[in-house]
Amino acid sequence: MQKPVLSTLAAGSEHPLIDIDGTMFLQFGLFLIMAVLATQWLFKPYLRMREERRAGIEGARDDAENLAAEAGARKAEYDSRMAAARARAHAEQRTIRSEATAYQREVTDKARSEANQTLASARAKIRKEAEAARAELLPRADNLARDIASKLLSRKVA
Repeated sequence: MQKPVLSTLAAGSEHPLIDIDGTMFLQFGLFLIMAVLATQWLFKPYLRMREERRAGIEGARDDAENLAAEAGARKAEYDSRMAAARARAHAEQRTIRSEATAYQREVTDKARSEANQTLASARAKIRKEAEAARAELLPRADNLARDIASKLLSRKVA
């Protein structure tokens, strides 16, 4: 039989640190029941929630990486389209400039040709008028010269 704990303490004998008796099995059973209940109602939902959160975060990261890659691809496509458009614009600009230069040269040559023709016809007209004036004035030149000499000399010149 077991001596009561107080009487053993009063007698000066050492009290055992752990008493192994029937309550220990009861406590162990309660611990197992609490462990099963805590696992089912507390730990598993908590771990499931953490796993869902981790999966959500990783999914969001994967989505962000996919979107970043797609954005990079779209930017590269945009840049290539812009480069092609700039190249077409520069080519068209060069074509327009060359056409404008050719048109300017054509208009300038035409204007120069017309000016030369006008100048040549004006010179021909002046030449004709000068010849006509000479033809008209030469016969009268002797009479005019005599009249001028007479007036200058104040006498009649023959």
